[in-house]
Amino acid sequence: MNVRAVFIDMDGTLLKASNTISRRNMEAIYKLMNQGVKVFLATGRHYEVTVPYHKELGLKTPMICLNGASIHDAETGRTIQMKPVRLNEERFHHLTAENPCNVIIHTANGIYCKKTNEEIDYWTKVGQMPPRYIGDLRQANYQDVLKYCVLTGVPSPEFSALFEKEAEIINWNNGFELIAPNVSKWSAIKNLLRAYRISPNEAAAIGDGPNDIEMLRHIGTGVAMENAGEKVKAAADFVTGHHENDGLAEFIERYLYKSYESKVI
Repeated sequence: MNVRAVFIDMDGTLLKASNTISRRNMEAIYKLMNQGVKVFLATGRHYEVTVPYHKELGLKTPMICLNGASIHDAETGRTIQMKPVRLNEERFHHLTAENPCNVIIHTANGIYCKKTNEEIDYWTKVGQMPPRYIGDLRQANYQDVLKYCVLTGVPSPEFSALFEKEAEIINWNNGFELIAPNVSKWSAIKNLLRAYRISPNEAAAIGDGPNDIEMLRHIGTGVAMENAGEKVKAAADFVTGHHENDGLAEFIERYLYKSYESKVI
């Protein structure tokens, strides 16, 4: 398999549930990089909670964050591409205020939320950047929104559909996310592939969530994790092992290592 670039999701793919990278996954990625393969992180996370893992792996490639809404430079963290989403704010807050849900707003300058939760506490610990505001979001002063996250605790496709004319919707089992129209991890990947002069057919992507479907469907080789849902698996060319069992490394070891067999002359 002639692959020159690999795009890797983080939660449920690279990371275990403990938010750690296994030794096997790390070694598999190192070996890929030593073969000259470009390795990228493509995540729904914001930059501050992506970069510690990027540094841990020693990556020198840009980071795709917030489902493709932003791309960050590897060395400086500077935003090299940003795609804000523009909703009717009054309508959004009216609809979410009526619903017993939490709302997290990811902006270019940090996050704003109705209330904190375990995940936000983890983000604060890892990214060393607490929320800029917690409380009634109608009173918050923010701009350049890159992603809205609405946590209802249950699948909410009828609720999320209320925003389909304004945003790209990603439905999860516990709510939904809203990003700018035509923005996805895949849209960001296409830009980076062009910049590196790599064909999509020479690239692979590995993920497990509904935010990974576009990249798995369109890239040369799409790989779904065993822990992915059926719609995600259906979009992929391969299904590898569970993220708790190093499914990422399993695929890399099986399909992406180049063999250098000596030729007898």
